[in-house]
Amino acid sequence: MEFLVHIEVQWPADGDPKELERITTAERVRARELANEGRIRRLWRVPGRRANWGLWEAQDASALHAAIRSLPFFPWLSVEVHPLAAHPSDPERPGGS
Repeated sequence: MEFLVHIEVQWPADGDPKELERITTAERVRARELANEGRIRRLWRVPGRRANWGLWEAQDASALHAAIRSLPFFPWLSVEVHPLAAHPSDPERPGGS
């Protein structure tokens, strides 16, 4: 099942910069692992913000939640999830227009 996911980091303004650097490094490692597992299919940054849109794949919403919860930034994330369904006119779909 595919999901369009919007994630925004809500790091506190008075947060420790060294902790931010440590978590950012750990986040990159975990995101690469999730990509290698096929969970994160695509990612786009939102210019000027600590935010992204991603195309994620998971068996169901519970599996997606577990994957997102595994991110080191999870305690500071605002997450919106949009489940996706196939569209008959999708040009990437076999037989689509």
